[in-house]
Amino acid sequence: MIWYALLVAAVAAERVVELVVARRNERWSTARGAIVTGQGHYPAMVVLHTGLLVGCLAEVWLADRPFVPALAWPMLAMLGGAQALRWWCIGTLGPRWNTRVIVVPGLPLVTSGPYRLLRHPNYVAVVAEGVALPLVHTAWVTAAAFTVLNAVLLTVRIRCENRALAAATAPATPAPA
Repeated sequence: MIWYALLVAAVAAERVVELVVARRNERWSTARGAIVTGQGHYPAMVVLHTGLLVGCLAEVWLADRPFVPALAWPMLAMLGGAQALRWWCIGTLGPRWNTRVIVVPGLPLVTSGPYRLLRHPNYVAVVAEGVALPLVHTAWVTAAAFTVLNAVLLTVRIRCENRALAAATAPATPAPA
């Protein structure tokens, strides 16, 4: 169980690094006239993602979940792939990436990297991680609960993000004469 706690702690540390990057990127965006939307669902997202980390450890410890190598190793590989995809997204978006919905009006949509294949590849990484991290140590209740709650949250988040991106990238309409 110690090695699993270290794995969850490593994912938590990665989240802290993401927040540092997001804060830096928020300052960059704000300096360029950014518009922030979707602040209402952000606290729920923080609680859900924190709950994933806590749930992984609590379920394994309280329910005495076994380590099943045939499940653990593929899930660990999936977790690694999710992290790689997330950082590919962060690298591709550069200073435009954020944990919040922040868009700089007038900038074109990013269509390179994973964004040439999917509109929201970062959320694929989130979904994969939400399944893989708990299942590395058979915390199937946490995986199921996170997946269901995350699906609801992502429905709200993606709609919000799509509206914000559409508004920010729409061509300016001239004022009536």
